[in-house]
Amino acid sequence: MGEHLNPKLDVQTRKKFIKHLLNDVEALEQMIREGQIEKGISRIGAEQEFCLVNQNWRPSTDSHLVLEDLNDRHFTTELARYNLEINLDPIELDAEALSRMERQLIDLMEKANASARKHDLQTILTGILPTISKDELGLDFMTPNPRYSALNERLKELRGRDFELKIRGVDELSLVHDSVLFEACNTSFQMHLQIDPDDFIANYNWAQAIAGPVLGICANSPLLLGRELWSETRIALFQQSIDTRNSSYALKEQQARVSFGNDWAKGSIADIYREEIATYKIILTRDIEQDALEELRQNRIPKLSALGLHNGTIYRWNRACYGEANGIAHVRIENRYIPAGPSIADEMANFAFWIGLMKGRPIEFDDMASAMDFREAKENFIKTARTGKSSVLSWQGELISVRDLIVQRLLPIARSGLLSCGIPEIEINRHLGVIEARAAGKTGAQWIIYNYRKLRKTFKRDEALLLLTKSMHENAETNLPVHTWKDIDSALQNLDFAQRVRHVMSTQLFTVRSDDSADLATSIMR
Repeated sequence: MGEHLNPKLDVQTRKKFIKHLLNDVEALEQMIREGQIEKGISRIGAEQEFCLVNQNWRPSTDSHLVLEDLNDRHFTTELARYNLEINLDPIELDAEALSRMERQLIDLMEKANASARKHDLQTILTGILPTISKDELGLDFMTPNPRYSALNERLKELRGRDFELKIRGVDELSLVHDSVLFEACNTSFQMHLQIDPDDFIANYNWAQAIAGPVLGICANSPLLLGRELWSETRIALFQQSIDTRNSSYALKEQQARVSFGNDWAKGSIADIYREEIATYKIILTRDIEQDALEELRQNRIPKLSALGLHNGTIYRWNRACYGEANGIAHVRIENRYIPAGPSIADEMANFAFWIGLMKGRPIEFDDMASAMDFREAKENFIKTARTGKSSVLSWQGELISVRDLIVQRLLPIARSGLLSCGIPEIEINRHLGVIEARAAGKTGAQWIIYNYRKLRKTFKRDEALLLLTKSMHENAETNLPVHTWKDIDSALQNLDFAQRVRHVMSTQLFTVRSDDSADLATSIMR
């Protein structure tokens, strides 16, 4: 990532890049018309992001040391120096696909753990690392990669001022920050599914429709900087951390770069890309050597590099993707809203549930516009991001709890979809059993909040966050799903972590005016 990016976005550079961008879309449309996009086969893939912490369970800056030690093409950097990412191999969706992916993920995470321990570090699978503080959001914690620094500069340039973060849940967080590093707090498990081009739009719209309930049962990110915010705080945090929009006195429609969308998709995947080109400003460019249309004339399958770069700076929660490998083109949907963790067992259950739903789409949802109002689906997504499994959703005009929607309607669809892929019933029962048990018990978000509140009765905020992170790591090491995790026993916890001044200070302010009485100031201090 980041190689050969143009350092400046001048007029000529922008014009050349836009020309390639438009040619890429035209080439994609031609490939769809002429049947040059692979069909009749499904593949799955995933990206596993994880955090690295030191012996005191705080974010580490030594990801480069772990990466060097790993020396494995599956691992790559992320925005912050305390995150790494695993790119799993694409696998054909057959009877053994989920078990093969699970084995590879376990093997690669064990490899990461071994390398981390050499440097006195630990890995954490979680949507937002509880021990991240504002100190770890400075530019010195950004991974030294040209793409990341260019992205930061362009977004700040478009915005014209510092980034503002305002999230209200049980607690409220209001901060101004000078970089995109808040986005680095987000750690996800991104899931990919290859789709036939002829059925792409129906699949994409179905992915949008199920996003709300799927997010609700998978929520795992309720804390940020020690504040209880949304069940899946990543949704609000990601949108605000790279928001380029400016407020003004004029009433105008502005689309965030992180978006669920505003309507059901129509036409083909090329139309999704056309809308993105029309809606979003170009923020990164690179020199493109090959023209996509010329490549087609030479009977070669183009990589659509300009389209890929622009699409990579637009963060739809369900992202349409084009790919080319070994001269074969494909299109896929990338699910970007699922958090990392709490365990690999949980992540694989989430993956199986989503894949099963996608492959088991009922006929009535082929024409999504006639089956469900788009704003119903978008409202469900926002609701579950806020309140997780506790949400009451609207499904085809009927109000229904997340739990009932999952158990009564969606799990049977997912089971049918997995069976149609040839997944063995014993494996289906194991993965979907986790989802069903989570619906009856606790999600990751609920486990975190319950235990954080419990720890706060005995420990200060920073101490509670340290102990919570330690317990999350220890539980994840067992690879048991979160609904089986025992609650933390506060009486058994010993604090032997290195402390700093900021870890024992309060951030609550009490103020008096210069003309207030001395008695008031004295009383407040008491």
